[in-house]
Amino acid sequence: MDRNPGEPHEALSMNVCLKITSAMLAAIREDLGRRHAFAHERVGFLTAGASALLGPDLLLTARTYRPVDEEDYMPDPSVGVKIGPGAMRKALQAAYRPPAAILHIHTHGGCGRQHFSGVDKQSAGDFVPSFFNVVPRMPHGIVVLSDDCANGLLWLGPDHQARSFVDIVAVGAPLSKYGDM
Repeated sequence: MDRNPGEPHEALSMNVCLKITSAMLAAIREDLGRRHAFAHERVGFLTAGASALLGPDLLLTARTYRPVDEEDYMPDPSVGVKIGPGAMRKALQAAYRPPAAILHIHTHGGCGRQHFSGVDKQSAGDFVPSFFNVVPRMPHGIVVLSDDCANGLLWLGPDHQARSFVDIVAVGAPLSKYGDM
């Protein structure tokens, strides 16, 4: 992987892990599985604390989940779902105090590790950098779920490349770990 100008060399080998309770993950999957009047999928936002681990590793700990309100969905037949500025404002307000990472979350359904679509990557590349305007010292990213797995991308700054989560761990009974095993 090529290094971005100004990005520390140590950050290239950073391992990112997200920990979330099994109960919260189940509630998110249930919420995202609800039908919508016109959108083909639902989305929400996680807030998370961030802690540096030994070396360059980073641990994100899920704090809260905020589903996008009905009035913040916008009809757009060119994409599966489109949300308006009100949804982004509410997510940023939730992450402002105490400062938290913001993770846009949605599901592709099915089983196994899901990959981000081209639309997912392009739209995240447009909106994630704006999160740093409000919460500049926290990382921000996106998560995609399946019915039994999860995958994530994280940005450390508005001009940094996204990096994949190494692990997403659902803590509780049963313990689940998604990622490089």
